[in-house]
Amino acid sequence: MTDLQRVRLASGIELDVLDVGPREAPVLIFLHGFPESHRTWRHQIAHLSTRFRCIAPDQRGYRGSSKPEGVENYTPDKLIGDVFQLADALGVQQFTILGHDWGGAIAWGVALLGQGTRVTRAVIANAPHPVIFPRLLWTDRQQREASQYMRAFRDTANDAMVREHGLGALLAQALKWERAPTMEEEERAALFKDWSNPDAAIAMLNWYRASPMAVPPMDAPFELPEGYRDAAVPPLAIPTLVIWAMDDMALPPCNLDGMDRLVTNLTVEPVHDCGHFVPWEAPDVVNAALDRFLG
Repeated sequence: MTDLQRVRLASGIELDVLDVGPREAPVLIFLHGFPESHRTWRHQIAHLSTRFRCIAPDQRGYRGSSKPEGVENYTPDKLIGDVFQLADALGVQQFTILGHDWGGAIAWGVALLGQGTRVTRAVIANAPHPVIFPRLLWTDRQQREASQYMRAFRDTANDAMVREHGLGALLAQALKWERAPTMEEEERAALFKDWSNPDAAIAMLNWYRASPMAVPPMDAPFELPEGYRDAAVPPLAIPTLVIWAMDDMALPPCNLDGMDRLVTNLTVEPVHDCGHFVPWEAPDVVNAALDRFLG
């Protein structure tokens, strides 16, 4: 799974993209999260690419893909736009969107914007819903505590350290996860190499800095602020599979509460005894869930 092609989007952004499987088969577009790459989905793509055309980009700011300077180039609308422009550039009209972590957050947006026209199904793995998550940051102690690392990622005072020592130094300082996921040595080595590129490291942090999400400090009241408004999103009506690792230190299962009111055609697959990186921490469980859902 190493043959990446360079794809130029209408915006001028260039992405390194894995594109495998039969060209005439139904299309799956896979979005990785922070701080990974298209390889987040390596087990699923290996499993599905005989039956589906599997497209997995290194998203904007990651690895060899374009890294425009400036936080304003990483707002969610641009990241969502990249996905539709990627489909256009590859001649894909309709597709199923799959996303994990930040890729899942973008996948929610892609699904909500493209449902009924271009996006036929959605698969979300441990990625917060745009209505549920911002509320939890205000009202739920566990989620707010788990998200304090976002404040460190947004703090440009850390940039000198990141430029000198790579992203790994900030991750070690900001993430207090009790269980380190088991990863193959060559995958770990590849990630550390990716994290050592200072331009990529800052670009990846810009995803957090460009997000409109408020992350209150722990001493702020645990209640919605006056005049709080939910994100204005319609219900998601296309078939949607939500895969949730239940031991996620960053995104506890409270993120599932009330999702059935926001997603009208919902299948939830809880994955027990598994941390945040569910596509490669529990690949067999995820693949089985995808087989059931994709048919």
